[in-house]
Amino acid sequence: MARTTPQRPLNIDELFPELREHRGTATRLHPRTGSPTVADSSIGGPLLWPAEEPWPMCTDGEDHLPETLLNPVAVLRSRQIRAAAADRKLTPEERAELRALDSEEPEELIHQPVPMIPVAQLYRRDVPDFAGPDDTDLFQMLWCPLNHADEDAPKLRLLWRRAADVREALTNAPQPLAVEENYLPNPCVVHPEQVVDHRDREVLPAPLQARLADWEKDTDGPGYSAWSVVPGWKMGGFPSWRMSGPGTADCPTCHTEMTLLFTVGFGEWDRDGHWRPVEDPADTTDPMTEVVIGRGFDWYVFRCPVSYDHPFSDIMQ
Repeated sequence: MARTTPQRPLNIDELFPELREHRGTATRLHPRTGSPTVADSSIGGPLLWPAEEPWPMCTDGEDHLPETLLNPVAVLRSRQIRAAAADRKLTPEERAELRALDSEEPEELIHQPVPMIPVAQLYRRDVPDFAGPDDTDLFQMLWCPLNHADEDAPKLRLLWRRAADVREALTNAPQPLAVEENYLPNPCVVHPEQVVDHRDREVLPAPLQARLADWEKDTDGPGYSAWSVVPGWKMGGFPSWRMSGPGTADCPTCHTEMTLLFTVGFGEWDRDGHWRPVEDPADTTDPMTEVVIGRGFDWYVFRCPVSYDHPFSDIMQ
């Protein structure tokens, strides 16, 4: 089923022509729990990975924090049980199985190399705002499923490849023996949708911010947030600066202002539902992926527009 962002109540660029300089597009991914394959764009699904290529491992064993360590198979099974019982009480058998699944793994498991886990796989054919080297058509993102002592979010690995170059695909990717539950995404199919996005009000010129504030006082409709910083998992678009205040991400190599590549979003819509797809009932559970960064923040990954060989940057907001 496609997912469609509700039509905005008015064309805000006609009301505020200056906003045209601060608009762009983003592709909302609309992840929903499913059974993706390596041939699909997905969140938390299997990757099209060459059988001969080493799987990424996190070797920061001494920096891994021994917090709540759970078996990933047990985490996914627990979620399945709770989802099946969302509209009813758990059966005695389900409660017993949940108790059995809720046991922590030994700390020594995290002091050895840990396989990174798939987070996103996006094919150029599926994503209008796909960003990557011209000779690639597949974006893949993995992360370490454990907390690190010096990091606020998981340790990332990004890569691009040509799908046609994968002659023999890996069939059994290495799996970590223990994970931080909030970093384990449900396997999700995606429903890409390109939408218009606008910059966060925090980075707009002060006179335009003032005009928007005056307009919001006089309108009964939604405020500027219904047009800016498209929420949820997306490729492209603009970030929020709600925590740090107005800012930029600059390339550590050439100091060029970076552009938003990918967003790990906590929620796809707010309480007012301005961004909730028209196909989803008002009581739909969100977030679908069950990924939680920090206390429920958005995590933005930036790229340098000069070269994909330059390091990426990430910011939690």
